[in-house]
Amino acid sequence: MYTTYRLKAKDLNSQFLESLKTLFGDQEVEITVSPVDETAYLLQSEANSLRLREALANIEAGRNLVEVPMDSQQ
Repeated sequence: MYTTYRLKAKDLNSQFLESLKTLFGDQEVEITVSPVDETAYLLQSEANSLRLREALANIEAGRNLVEVPMDSQQ
């Protein structure tokens, strides 16, 4: 079994550890911790990747831009 958990470090607590113990029982487990690269995550989906690349191209070409005045209050 392979399980991936994605959570903020501040959310790691004893309840999380207990749930791991319940899930894996007496099995040996390996825990690897790494920061999440949001860019890589967002580019995983082909559709999302295309949309983000199109948005970047629009910014570079000055197309489809929306300007919001800094002093506007909503």
